[in-house]
Amino acid sequence: MYRIGIDLGGTNIAAGLVNEKYEIVRKDSTPTNATTRTGEEIAKAIAALCEAVCEAEGIKLADVEAIGIASPGIVDHTNGVVEYSCNLPFRHFPIADLLRRYTGVQNVHAENDANAAAWGEAVAGAARGTTNSIMITLGTGVGGGVIIDNKVISGFNFAGGELGHIVIEKDGALCGCGRKGCWEAYSSATGLIRMTKEKIEECQKQGRSTLMEKMAAEKGKISGRTAFDAMRAGDEAGREVVDKYVAYLATGLTNIINIFQPEVLSIGGGVSGERDNLLNPLLPLINAEKYGAGTVADTKIRIAELGNDAGIIGAAFLGI
Repeated sequence: MYRIGIDLGGTNIAAGLVNEKYEIVRKDSTPTNATTRTGEEIAKAIAALCEAVCEAEGIKLADVEAIGIASPGIVDHTNGVVEYSCNLPFRHFPIADLLRRYTGVQNVHAENDANAAAWGEAVAGAARGTTNSIMITLGTGVGGGVIIDNKVISGFNFAGGELGHIVIEKDGALCGCGRKGCWEAYSSATGLIRMTKEKIEECQKQGRSTLMEKMAAEKGKISGRTAFDAMRAGDEAGREVVDKYVAYLATGLTNIINIFQPEVLSIGGGVSGERDNLLNPLLPLINAEKYGAGTVADTKIRIAELGNDAGIIGAAFLGI
């Protein structure tokens, strides 16, 4: 039994042929060319990619049990329609119907990309074996996916689960969504980079040395790793940035746990690569503030396991 998962992005389209053990046996990608292609042309490119991964593995599209598409934006998973995506030419776009037409596979599903990644972790990753889980991704933004009773929760209008846009600092830093103080503005890699830059500027004004400034100069940029790398090298200013970042992250995660009380909350995205350097200071802060601590079963907080393949695997197993 094979399924195909599609991770559709504004830059690239990735397709994976996935077996019944949740293993990607063949993967391929192609540029999206979102600025020059119509939605229909993108759908045809997805269909061609599906055919390519099948041919490479020596099977036919007719042998594929299902195709799932993980798309950015607001996705009506009931009807397989991308209602809106800011980086793709999709407005009320019937992507599932077009894939049925272009591939001949009738079992086609679509879901928001963060929700699909959360579903992937639920069926095959850090939250496998659970019925209630949440995945948070710490990348350019803060993405989220909520699984309750083995179902993706996205609200009546399919725009729910935007966990990065809860406010944790009233009138705080401006978020890309236009709101001030969003969790995303503080706990994304973008937020971490901003805080690192601010600390370097503060140290410069104070005449205080910091390894972060040297590291940024050597690499030509400040990244989400700069403060963590400096902290590991014994830099006090780096530690201050990491402590501030972890405190904001803990605030948001505690809010999420208090609302949903999931069995597992997994953390993915680039910042999650810090693993124990992130979890070790994070867990005590959450345990000190979460509702019912010490009296109810604890949510397990884990680093996500599937990495960049979470969306593909989750998409492939939509609808099960």
